[in-house]
Amino acid sequence: MKIEQRVTALVEEKIADRPDLFLVQVKMHSNGKLTILADGDQGLSIQDCVAISRHVGFHLEEENALEQAYNLEVSSPGVDMPLQLLRQYVKNVGRSLSVKLTDGTKTEGKLLKADDQSICIAETKKEKGKKAQIIEREIAFVDIAESKVLISFK
Repeated sequence: MKIEQRVTALVEEKIADRPDLFLVQVKMHSNGKLTILADGDQGLSIQDCVAISRHVGFHLEEENALEQAYNLEVSSPGVDMPLQLLRQYVKNVGRSLSVKLTDGTKTEGKLLKADDQSICIAETKKEKGKKAQIIEREIAFVDIAESKVLISFK
């Protein structure tokens, strides 16, 4: 079994009693760094990260699952990380997104809703000399190459 699969199972086991938490990604890097990205509908606390880390670390050591030394890092995805799961989109409804499409074009707008097929954003279209218009645009997940939450410092 690949280490990512084992770690995924361990994380899911640890958060099984916490329906507000979810796993985003597990990655074993070539330099021995094992990264676990988890999130929650209301965020992920440091205590949640510690609990996941201790659970995974304990079992990996008990099972002698890794032959080389490793560095275990548990965190939530940073603001610079693209959204990967439907649940992340749902969590960010109401926030502004930058969406890069598979055809190479980019768009920005306020995320209005997300379902298992697509997202809906409100784009602001401004033509010179005219009042800005807000247009709702539905974008299928298959057409999205990458989406990131835009951070406003206003």
